[in-house]
Amino acid sequence: MGQPKYRQIASELRGQIVSGTLREGDRLPTEPQLQDQYGVSRNTVRDATALLVNEGLVQRVPGRGGGMIVRRKVTLTFHAHRAEMPAQPTAETDAWRSEVVAQGYEASQEFTLTIRSLSPELAERLHVEPDSVAVLRRCVRYVNGQPSSLQDTYYPMDLAEEIRELLSPKDIPQGTTRLLAERGHQQTAYYDEYVSRMPTPEEANLLGLQPGTTILLHIRTGYTEQRPVRVSFNVFAGDRNQIVTTHGDVGVIARFRPEESPE
Repeated sequence: MGQPKYRQIASELRGQIVSGTLREGDRLPTEPQLQDQYGVSRNTVRDATALLVNEGLVQRVPGRGGGMIVRRKVTLTFHAHRAEMPAQPTAETDAWRSEVVAQGYEASQEFTLTIRSLSPELAERLHVEPDSVAVLRRCVRYVNGQPSSLQDTYYPMDLAEEIRELLSPKDIPQGTTRLLAERGHQQTAYYDEYVSRMPTPEEANLLGLQPGTTILLHIRTGYTEQRPVRVSFNVFAGDRNQIVTTHGDVGVIARFRPEESPE
């Protein structure tokens, strides 16, 4: 049995986008044109284009003219194993910003700060008393002006009171990991979790996600020799990011994949 007609149409349009026949900013044929070309109903055409929207390949154009155009697709590679490497002595930027710039993109971030009561699960992660409060630092991160990911990081209140910069809703130029290390709280271990799921309404709104787009969730708990000092929830738009980790002798990998060089 062959594919349903709407999937055949989506496959042909996808092929034109991947091959470059349809380029960024090009308009797709209109719904009536596609109906005539394939001899199908309007609903079948809409089902086909909905697949491409969900894959992040095209977007609807608002306004009277409407229609669909091919999206500009910027995919950031997030190297999770590098994210907490000690910064070089001359480094003045955080790890995420350095990652974006190294891949030839423009990075920007928006910060907010709130004081939150911790859920039982978060209190357990941070090894603090139930119903404790913590500092939540949120970054909405943009790549080439497009929202790409969110980072929500929780810090125990006693740590934030000791390191007052954590209480400021401003960018910390060297990044919080290096700041903590400079103040005697060097993180020596990390516990990572990876989850793929549908976004919450808030996440979908902040990241401008098309319906049906999943998110990649990377949860990292950072530990010093004495205690856990933070939990970070990194929410990546699934159509604009990929997460990479390497293990073992990175030099061997770099011989075959120069882009993975630790330098």
